[in-house]
Amino acid sequence: MKIKAAVFDMDGLMFDTERLAMAAWDYAGEKMGLGKAGYMVMKTLGVTAERADEIWREEFGADIDTEAMRRYGREFTGDFYEHNKVPVKPGLYELLDWLKAAGIKTAVASSSTRRAVDRNLKSAGITDKFNVTVCGEMAARSKPAPDIYLKACELLGESPEDCIALEDSRNGLWSAHNAGCRVIMVPDLWQADEETEKILWKKLGSLLEVRDFLRDNEQ
Repeated sequence: MKIKAAVFDMDGLMFDTERLAMAAWDYAGEKMGLGKAGYMVMKTLGVTAERADEIWREEFGADIDTEAMRRYGREFTGDFYEHNKVPVKPGLYELLDWLKAAGIKTAVASSSTRRAVDRNLKSAGITDKFNVTVCGEMAARSKPAPDIYLKACELLGESPEDCIALEDSRNGLWSAHNAGCRVIMVPDLWQADEETEKILWKKLGSLLEVRDFLRDNEQ
């Protein structure tokens, strides 16, 4: 199979932002009187803001003010980004350069908001590296439903069967698999369970290893 496009998740895959999110939710939880809530990142990996709100209510009760939580979270991350660029995962630039040279289209398929996606791509200087950017607001259903990957493939003009998906979370991996993409996992905070291992085309330790694997298996 010749790969025609590569679709990238964002948080935890391209950028080391999930650890930042954990610190932000710890801060927000304490501000809200809930205690450190960074562990909620693991419960909401890969999902849209709307689905994350549902999970927060399941955890803390229907009366939790999720918008206030988000304000405190933005306060924390806003301070971080005022003084720092987005933390880029090793191998990202090298992989994107190789894909471009190989004539393989690229897309982002992130459950994060358009605001967050645009901010991070701009901070890393890679906005122009992607043919298509799909964010959480553009998908009717959150990962693990296939919607966001189907939308990315549609906008790329390619069949999912001709695309690879690069992911780190369970929800993201199953979303890409359910869409029909060939799935490569680059683990971050979450390690694949036995069921998820079965759907992977490959599991690699870094984006640089992804580049080398694709280059060595180029058809």
